[in-house]
Amino acid sequence: MRLFSKGLRPCLALLGVLWWATAAQAVGPMPDPKTLPSRVELHALPSLTLSDADFLTGNASAGQPVTVGAELRLADVPGRQPAVVLVHGSSGMGANGELWARDLNAMGMATLAIDGFTGRGITTTGANQAQLGRLNLSLDAYRALELLARHPRIDPQRVVLMGFSRGGQATLFASLKRFHEAWNRSGIRYAAYIPFYPDCMTQYQGDTQLDAPVRIHHGLADDYNPAAPCRAYVERLQKAGQDVQISLYEGAHHGFDSPLAPQPAVQAKGSQTVRACSIREEAPGRLVNQATGQVFSYQDACVQRDPYVGHDPAATEQARASVAQTLQALFKLPAP
Repeated sequence: MRLFSKGLRPCLALLGVLWWATAAQAVGPMPDPKTLPSRVELHALPSLTLSDADFLTGNASAGQPVTVGAELRLADVPGRQPAVVLVHGSSGMGANGELWARDLNAMGMATLAIDGFTGRGITTTGANQAQLGRLNLSLDAYRALELLARHPRIDPQRVVLMGFSRGGQATLFASLKRFHEAWNRSGIRYAAYIPFYPDCMTQYQGDTQLDAPVRIHHGLADDYNPAAPCRAYVERLQKAGQDVQISLYEGAHHGFDSPLAPQPAVQAKGSQTVRACSIREEAPGRLVNQATGQVFSYQDACVQRDPYVGHDPAATEQARASVAQTLQALFKLPAP
């Protein structure tokens, strides 16, 4: 028995074509193949969870062993390739990390994105930054070098550290010679450090001696981690003869490079910010609130809440171009 007449067959065929066209439109265009990794590897990264005081005094025996995750994405290029280690912020791995990984893969660079939270049983630290010492992610970044130093597809002389917010702070201070000498056991070193909107409210002993060039990116409208203290720190570093630059983006809020962040910016309700604090390492491992003269705590009156976060497309595009220029110059990469 015939279910359809001959006259209905062309109509059904047309409907099928229209259905596939609609489905394809809903899915969207295929991504540029250059932005996709040729291979993805998931690695277990042995590290430690320790207090900032123990990190600052080099007291590894006080740390609790932990395994954090790391996603390595290899670019589709032959031979050994340069790499960028990505360190997330207080919300964990997010959309901006994906954006940067694709950009960097398209440039012929591998990316190693560290998940410093999941292995430690943390989802987010935004509303409770005391859950994890700020410098733990710096330690994770040094441990990442141990992995990359022995990977057959990575050029160990061409590795950069790049981080965002809490990860930007970890990136900024991982650049200090003092910390590099105390904690980096990989036999290699980062060629440069690229922090995005880091917290610059803390002054550490020896913080004007860098191990490699630093290139900071910051939004001028950021009230989570204000840009002004970072500008002051850059001036101190430059006076000390260090290779450091800061790129500032007019009107850009915290997290401006995250494509899923609100636009316009909105308050991150409950999130803690130390924008009103001034913290100094008065003695090795002793971080003091300058307003009280006491050891700093996230219970201090200077700790505020509800800063703004938001995406800024114009600032993001400027930052992408600036980072590409930095890496092309550093590693002699071909222009895209």
